[in-house]
Amino acid sequence: MIRSVTALAASTDAGAPPDPGFGVYVHWPFCLSKCPYCDFNSHVRGAAIDEERYLAAFRAEIAHRAALAPGRDVRSVFFGGGTPSLMDPQTVQGVIDAIGAAWRLDPEAEITLEANPTSVEAERFRGYRSAGVNRLSIGVQALNDPDLKALGRKHTAAEALAAVKLAASLFPRFSFDLIYGRPGQGAAKWRRELAEALDYAGDHVSLYQLTIEPDTIFERLRAAGKLELPDEDLSLALFETTREVTEARGLPAYEVSNHARPGGESRHNLIYWRYGEYAGVGPGAHGRLVTPKGRLAQETERHPEMWLTQVESEGHGLVESVALSREEQGDEFLLMGLRLSEGVDPRAFEKLTGRDIDPARVESLIEDGFLERDERGRIRVTAMGAPLLDTVVADVAA
Repeated sequence: MIRSVTALAASTDAGAPPDPGFGVYVHWPFCLSKCPYCDFNSHVRGAAIDEERYLAAFRAEIAHRAALAPGRDVRSVFFGGGTPSLMDPQTVQGVIDAIGAAWRLDPEAEITLEANPTSVEAERFRGYRSAGVNRLSIGVQALNDPDLKALGRKHTAAEALAAVKLAASLFPRFSFDLIYGRPGQGAAKWRRELAEALDYAGDHVSLYQLTIEPDTIFERLRAAGKLELPDEDLSLALFETTREVTEARGLPAYEVSNHARPGGESRHNLIYWRYGEYAGVGPGAHGRLVTPKGRLAQETERHPEMWLTQVESEGHGLVESVALSREEQGDEFLLMGLRLSEGVDPRAFEKLTGRDIDPARVESLIEDGFLERDERGRIRVTAMGAPLLDTVVADVAA
């Protein structure tokens, strides 16, 4: 097995995080409707999806990636979307089986599926558990019906909580998402909603502050003056409230928007943030594979039907597969790693890029209170720097 830079760093430093291993991301691009804030690669189709045809294409892409990166031990599988909980459990089973045939699937692998909590999809939960899914990630997003409607969600708050309770009874691990910073939401209101949500939490929650993405309905509404979001001061207050409430409840932030009890972190996402290696299959999926040609940045065709046709004719849906320069890898390493509360190891950056992180720049950010250095020499963003993460990362990477 080709070892990633993360593994190399871990092998030379007993205090470094363990090698995140190898993961597989599977993208299911279909949804019942398009949420007004969503810029993900998701598509609505009026006709039934030919899942057998898509499963055959997934199998082909998995085989293609395994030929590029053979002999890996798969530590995590993540079904994202789109809405993977629209997939038939047999389709999910078929993908998992294909991954196990192409590589070695660790018996303790984390296998996550994203789910929406509508009544119809919740009925599928038992089928996913039987297929091998052992972690569910549920898109709750809000705990009141007016806000759910404003967010374009098709479920009610009652359905969301019912889905969370069902997931807790069926899966060893589960997580759910909430969106905050919604129109008209003050810090006190968010504090009450978050406290209620955490009454139902397992070992992980994802809490995202609403952002307006290009080419979304929300972007057009804001441009027309029909959507007002919290100002900078309120946004900061909401962020600080989120950190305060989750930490008090035993789910501190281990990443900017993700909170977990110790040991409950998303193993799949840690592969990304610790700059591990992963294969991406399905329409619009991204991957990072370490090969004799270098670390490849890969991306597949976004349009589902075009992806399907390409896989059937060429054996894969890749539209990009390029070797990253050492400088590009260093930028990605910092962009990913500084999102984590554990920060980054400068020695790993040096191994990856052949150069040091600019010490003068780091010291300046430490003096200003945006970065800190721990007892192991790792660099991490402070509580003051976290709300300004993008700016801090850009400054370090410059």
